Amino acid sequence: MAVSTIVPSDYQEHESTVILQTAMDIVSNKFHEPAKSTPLVNTVEILEDDSTMVDTPEVVTTPEITILPEIVTAPEVTLLPEVVDIPEVVAIPEVTTIPAAIATPEVIAIPEAIAVPEATKFLEVTAPLEVAPIVPPSEDNTLEETDRSLRLSDVVSSVLEPTSGAKKLRKMLLETNELIVCPGVYDGLSARTAIELGFNAMYMTGAGTTASRIGQPDLAIAQLHEMRENAEMIANLDPFGPPLIADMDTGYGGPIMVARTVEQYIRAGVAGAHLEDQVLTKRCGHLSGKKVVPQEEYISRIKAAHAARVRLQSDFVLIARTDALQTLGYDACISRLRAARDEGADVGLLEGFTSKAQAAQAVQDLAPWPLLLNSVENGKSPVITVDEASKMGFRIMIFSFATLAPAYVAIRETLARLKYQGIVGTPKHITPVKLFEVCGLEHSMAVDKNAGGLSFMGGV
Repeated sequence: MAVSTIVPSDYQEHESTVILQTAMDIVSNKFHEPAKSTPLVNTVEILEDDSTMVDTPEVVTTPEITILPEIVTAPEVTLLPEVVDIPEVVAIPEVTTIPAAIATPEVIAIPEAIAVPEATKFLEVTAPLEVAPIVPPSEDNTLEETDRSLRLSDVVSSVLEPTSGAKKLRKMLLETNELIVCPGVYDGLSARTAIELGFNAMYMTGAGTTASRIGQPDLAIAQLHEMRENAEMIANLDPFGPPLIADMDTGYGGPIMVARTVEQYIRAGVAGAHLEDQVLTKRCGHLSGKKVVPQEEYISRIKAAHAARVRLQSDFVLIARTDALQTLGYDACISRLRAARDEGADVGLLEGFTSKAQAAQAVQDLAPWPLLLNSVENGKSPVITVDEASKMGFRIMIFSFATLAPAYVAIRETLARLKYQGIVGTPKHITPVKLFEVCGLEHSMAVDKNAGGLSFMGGV
């Protein structure tokens, strides 16, 4: 049977729900072949007027014929050629009935048979303008009451299935009006701390991953293996916790590698990721000297990423990022993001705004398509606060260096104290037990106790 083919035109919009339909072609292969005649062994065709009919030992002594009850009770059947054809019907009757069931159009068209409505109910990839209408806040900075005004915390707690971060993130975009604030995390401890403080979503920074895992600058040194492995660890620290958005850089190659990257991120439990238009030898978005590929090449990356997530029937949120502002200007960025939106991207990201007015203008020019704002203090862009971003109409805000920069400052100060004063100076309340509690100590103890273990009878 051929694999179901899913194309964007098969999506049908119904309010905020899109039902995924598929078309299936039946292709013969080694597991599905037409019935073939199976002649009996040692059988000889005998004509009725053949005088040697009685003397033919093959027909009389053939074990297959003497075993069949039909031949014993009806000897005259042995004289008929039709006996040879009987096994066609008796041996594999299923062949005559299966094709009819498969070929019935009603069976193919039922979405429930594919079991994807729940996974794709928020996937509005063919009409990106309707993905997440932006509802501006009222004058007193409170959200207007609408039938879509869930709170982010309600979404996190309402999706009970584990490893469903993509579904949570998509519901946040479609069914709430709040700005989704994502602290940048780069390892297990920074992510655990964000979870401890109750953030509704997190962002795995590529710069932080490169610096923490391999001690290198953000210059396309970390590749798919390092990025996917780190994202998988963070996304699965708490299967019921906040969704994780991850840096996906350029997709690490051409369309084939882009598709492979998206597939691996989805299987790793990542909720969404941004895909950029820099050359493969890219650099941090807040460095000078960036170069971008032609728009056609960039859109081919978006197409490959979109097709991969549709093929896996995932709610994975595809974020189109452009770094063209530095070299091509604002209008080129808007053109690239519009083209990416038309090819199925769910969210846009224009990197490196030069002013607050420019950031606000981008939201207006691309509305109601949701935009993500990357905040990097001391980078190329002015500092925009959470309240300012919310009033501008941004839907997601990531803080790439939120934990990496403070970690460097704290580590350096502590090590300097050790070097020159001979003491670390750890605060009294930061004990080993406290750090382990942040990392899930109580859960581990509960697992052991519920399994009948005695490892923690005496406490820790």
